Amino acid sequence: MPPKQKFSRDEIIAAALNLVRREGIRGTTARGLGAELGTSSRPIFTAFRNMEEVQAETITAARALYNSYVEKGLAEELAFKGVGTQYIRFAREEPQLFELLFMKAGETAFTLNDILPAIDDNSERILVSLREAYELSQQQAYNLYQNIWIFSHGIACLCATGVSRLTDGEVDARLTEVFTGLMIKIKSEETKND
Repeated sequence: MPPKQKFSRDEIIAAALNLVRREGIRGTTARGLGAELGTSSRPIFTAFRNMEEVQAETITAARALYNSYVEKGLAEELAFKGVGTQYIRFAREEPQLFELLFMKAGETAFTLNDILPAIDDNSERILVSLREAYELSQQQAYNLYQNIWIFSHGIACLCATGVSRLTDGEVDARLTEVFTGLMIKIKSEETKND
């Protein structure tokens, strides 16, 4: 008969998220997680096969938390701007989780055209909100999304690493300036092509 679980999978993952928040994913060891739970590492392995499974579930939980930020952004009146603002807020409020999801090298380096769908499950919904709100073609919307994401990611990295602590007002102003400039460029190209 297998040993009875002392902690549920959800309790272990919640503890792992807290550990990542303090020490990063590299600090999430069986011994460290056991200490976080106030026990040995043994109960972890009654719920999970190995630490790779724990880490994969921790990444899934971090992504779910990030998705809640995206949902808040999409619910704003200016949804696209809301998503950018929430992306930066996530980096500021959850720097270790932001690093885990968006600042680590993967097995594959993505091209600029592939990166958004590869790193963010919400990319298609974000793209649709942009196309509908500003009556853009698929290509115009994707180019705008790429450029704004690159800019937002730069700000988010500055916040996540503690290099800079932009205020909400500063973030809002910068996103507005860059978005406005890109929209002017898109509309002027449309006029030339007509």
